[in-house]
Amino acid sequence: MFQPAESDFHALIEAMPLCIILHDAQTKEILWANGAALRVLGFSLEELVPLKAPDMTSPAPKYRRSIGLRWLEGAARTGQRTIEWCYRSKQGVDILSEAVATLVHLAERDVLMVQFRDISKEDKVKRELKRTESRLKTFLQDLAEGVAVLGPHGEIRYISDSALTLLGAADRKALGRNFLDACDERSRQRLLEHLGRTPPSREPYSVHYHLQRADGEWRWHHATCRYIELEDDLSGHLLLFRDVSEQVRAEEARRQSEQKLEYLARYNAMGEMAVAIAHELSQPLAATRNFIEGTAIRLGRQGEVDPSLAWGLDSAVRQIEHASLIIKSVREYVVRLEQAEQRVDLNELLADARYFIDLKGQPAGVRLELAPCAEALPVSCEKVLIGQVILNLAFNAIEEMAELPAGRRRLRIHTWRDGDNAVLCVEDSGRGIDAGARERLFDGFFSSKVSGNGIGLALCRNIVSRHRGDIWAQNVDSGGAMFCFSLPCADLADQR
Repeated sequence: MFQPAESDFHALIEAMPLCIILHDAQTKEILWANGAALRVLGFSLEELVPLKAPDMTSPAPKYRRSIGLRWLEGAARTGQRTIEWCYRSKQGVDILSEAVATLVHLAERDVLMVQFRDISKEDKVKRELKRTESRLKTFLQDLAEGVAVLGPHGEIRYISDSALTLLGAADRKALGRNFLDACDERSRQRLLEHLGRTPPSREPYSVHYHLQRADGEWRWHHATCRYIELEDDLSGHLLLFRDVSEQVRAEEARRQSEQKLEYLARYNAMGEMAVAIAHELSQPLAATRNFIEGTAIRLGRQGEVDPSLAWGLDSAVRQIEHASLIIKSVREYVVRLEQAEQRVDLNELLADARYFIDLKGQPAGVRLELAPCAEALPVSCEKVLIGQVILNLAFNAIEEMAELPAGRRRLRIHTWRDGDNAVLCVEDSGRGIDAGARERLFDGFFSSKVSGNGIGLALCRNIVSRHRGDIWAQNVDSGGAMFCFSLPCADLADQR
């Protein structure tokens, strides 16, 4: 078995690349240094031994002699101590080092063996990494996109600060352990379909999902995803996601706008067809009436006419007159007019609409009560459009009361002057307005009717707004609801 001599140990220490300095354990004076230490510090052994800490240490306050002595005292007391120390070479070059002082019991005396190595390059790399990490953290925090890494079941393996901000969570605990817990059912299934693939696809893919933020607000996200495996054992589906709720709302508004335009086109075509039909029917009805009256005259010339036959002919004439009146009213109402405002009395518009309201209300057993204001209510408007608003509100009220007992079906329309505004209200005795629906009544496509499309009230709001007016709805204390609109009053003195 090989047994190295004492001189061999000395040779081994001299050959070591690690720098070693021996201090007396009691006085802390330098006793000896190996070749590596002498080369790094630039001193010979004879120059180094008499030196004190200020002669071979950076003058920075944190490297004061008292601090170095406390470090060596601690090593002498406990057996070993480590410190970051900055030596200074004979040429004045600072050497940032990691120094370890170890108490060693030699035959002659106790010594403190200080081993140190240059860590200036490592410290520079560490500072660069810290600066880069700080910058990346700042960039990720201010990004409009969130970053998350999810496991196959949606468990969160990493999430950025910007992602927490998008999700309305102050920290990871507020968010929970699973990303999918905040998603609605359809979005959860859609994400699980991608996350749970075996083996996972490494091709990037996009996904849309709907989730509820920590503050309770529902938002839409769009994410770009791909599967990753990093060297630090972080693996999973990397989601780079952003909030697209505003774009989704804008797209929905655009779609609804297109539907409104389509409805208006059909509505306009319906008006044109009504005018054409009214025009085509007026002549056959007039001819039929003439034929019946001629037949009655001829029968009268032949002698006494059977009373039942005479009654039938008279009834037929009355029905034709009734049909002619309906057609005449339709033509006058839906005929194409130039879109120009004129000054009219709101009470007169209500009187013009009464016939059509009666026409719809009588078969439904609705009792109509009109209570126009005693004074004129002059307004500047397009008669056809404001007339349509009156009819729409009245027709809605009639349909609302269709399932009520016959004695309760009462429709009251009244007008009055409120300062500089003329007001018209349509009051029914129906079910009233649900509290949750009141804010959405005049939104496009909201309707409480099974077959309703909700466009009517939205059009009413648009027409009234176009005429610089306001429209609203409220419940009536006695039961039912009241829909009202107001228009600025106009002076009719120049027309009188």
